[in-house]
Amino acid sequence: MASKLTGGDLQIITRIAVFRGLQAETVAHMIAPATVVGVRAREPIVRQDEPATAFFIVIDGWIKLSRNNLAGDEAVIEIMSKGGSFAEAAALTGGRYLATAEAVSDARVARIPADHLVRCIRHNPDISIPMIASICQHMHYLVQRVEQLKAQSGVQRLAEFLAALALDQQGACALVLPYDKTLIAGELGLTPESLSRAFAKLRSIGVTVDASQVAVRDVARLRKLAADGRSAVRGTLQVVR
Repeated sequence: MASKLTGGDLQIITRIAVFRGLQAETVAHMIAPATVVGVRAREPIVRQDEPATAFFIVIDGWIKLSRNNLAGDEAVIEIMSKGGSFAEAAALTGGRYLATAEAVSDARVARIPADHLVRCIRHNPDISIPMIASICQHMHYLVQRVEQLKAQSGVQRLAEFLAALALDQQGACALVLPYDKTLIAGELGLTPESLSRAFAKLRSIGVTVDASQVAVRDVARLRKLAADGRSAVRGTLQVVR
């Protein structure tokens, strides 16, 4: 069910890359027709190849972006949370959605109509600059993902995922997996069986998992393994160049 934006919603929306550097009045005009849509876990927000009628900003919860091939196999592109945005490019071009967006958990997303966005840009072309910057950020993320899948081992990808969850914690820490392991496996380009093996290999550096609970004996060792994986990615790129 759609509802109006709250004050808290506005704080989240106005901080994202799409609106960065714009005057407050400009942002207010851009989001004037926005509505907030509540979705349940596993409920689709948009489907791949549907006409693009809006772009979206995640207010809370987790959203999965994925594509399916003709055989029905799913490729997870990204899992995003509060402050993430998607479908900007499709909304701008009047094309079709490149991916399916589905709620991983109960979530709320702001919906901004595509036709309104285009009218705003025609009236004030400066709006397109942060919009293009946001699209470039998505492109940069996808390039990093391809690099990661090509050059890092499954263990290194998992280490980087867990290190990101640890944020700035030091020493020993306890983590909670934000969503189920099958989805994590898809995000990391692994099968569920490969993910289980990767967790088993991380035991050698003091990482143990029990359901959604992960215990890390030394975050520094986990970060080092993740950093080694990033170095492998950079080394591969240098060889290619």
